[in-house]
Amino acid sequence: MKTKFSYLVPLVALFFMSSCAHRLVGTWTVQKYESVGHGNKGISVQNVGSISFDKDGTGRKEMNYTVLGVEKDDSTPFQWSATDSYITIDGEDSDLSKTWIFVENKGKRQQWKSTDGKNQVQTLELVKQ
Repeated sequence: MKTKFSYLVPLVALFFMSSCAHRLVGTWTVQKYESVGHGNKGISVQNVGSISFDKDGTGRKEMNYTVLGVEKDDSTPFQWSATDSYITIDGEDSDLSKTWIFVENKGKRQQWKSTDGKNQVQTLELVKQ
């Protein structure tokens, strides 16, 4: 009987490890991107583009915004992986390429936080398209 059910253990483990990832697959509107430092006013931009996550762990950013007169255009592919607590985005030099903590992780709404190592905290809010 042990051999009959031995295939179920890895299958169930894979399901629980990837449950969060299935929630991310699709295209999301970047509703808000904010970067705030200790004692600084920070920046906040809204509705700056979209991020798409594919099932195979790849994706694409299509973001365009202006901050303090400097235009940012981030239209690049990336790779991603996620657990129930974190998402890591790997790609070309980008403000989004790092590990993020899920603050809110729902099927239609996401809120992530991260730092840049320079006392800046970034917040990203996404809404499913």
